[in-house]
Amino acid sequence: MAGVRDDRIEAMEALAWLVAAGADEAIAETPVDRLAPAPAAVPDIIAAIPSPAEPRRPAPRQAPDMPLGTHEASSAARELAAGARTLDELRDAIARFEGLTLKSTATNLVFADGNPAAPLMLIGEAPGAEEDRRGLPFVGASGQLLDRMLAAIGRDRSNTYITNILNWRPPGNRKPSPVEMTLSLPFVERHVALAAPAIVVLLGDTAAKTLTGRNEGITRLRGRWFTLGPQFGDPPIPVLPTFHPAFLLRSPAQKREAWIDFLTIQKKLKELGR
Repeated sequence: MAGVRDDRIEAMEALAWLVAAGADEAIAETPVDRLAPAPAAVPDIIAAIPSPAEPRRPAPRQAPDMPLGTHEASSAARELAAGARTLDELRDAIARFEGLTLKSTATNLVFADGNPAAPLMLIGEAPGAEEDRRGLPFVGASGQLLDRMLAAIGRDRSNTYITNILNWRPPGNRKPSPVEMTLSLPFVERHVALAAPAIVVLLGDTAAKTLTGRNEGITRLRGRWFTLGPQFGDPPIPVLPTFHPAFLLRSPAQKREAWIDFLTIQKKLKELGR
């Protein structure tokens, strides 16, 4: 009986060693009799046991703001955007893109409004409830204010082109996430390149930061001219950030600064003969 007891002690010691080595899960459908005589060849079940000298490596982690699949979706967005040769093709490409979950919660794709051949292009943040319902940008309360601002410098939607960074409404009108902006950027860049405006006006903090690549807030960016890079077209396009009309509705005291910005826009268009 002593020999049987010694065999069991050795088996328990071997089991403890396996657990310490990391083999703490069953990897076969049926139990293995560790007390049975070992065959001449080492079985696969033993060969698969990790060595103590090779500890388990954790799975690689995704970037905190880039969920699984975002990199692939970004590549797909750039491929679709680059393949668009006309604005109609770009609209179709945005409609086909499946990388944004916003598409499943929105009612309509909101692409653009106004004259695509206009020298002045305005880019906002994202559609609101009324825009989502009608499929057009800036048709709600902020859009009505924008129309009055344009009229003050002799412009309207017949000689202005209007769009947003996002073409789908975020649920509850929440602020777009960094990932959503990243996935939408290739389509915006292509949109500007195809429209080829004389100048671009960025409405609000989100549009300004996304397209200028700067971290300052809109109060520091507004009223300053920047240049959009070569991916937006050639020659480079001058761009001016200003306040979003929705912000002006909440903060009417800032309308004076917005009026100064629109006078600057008017002056620039005249200098360009547009």
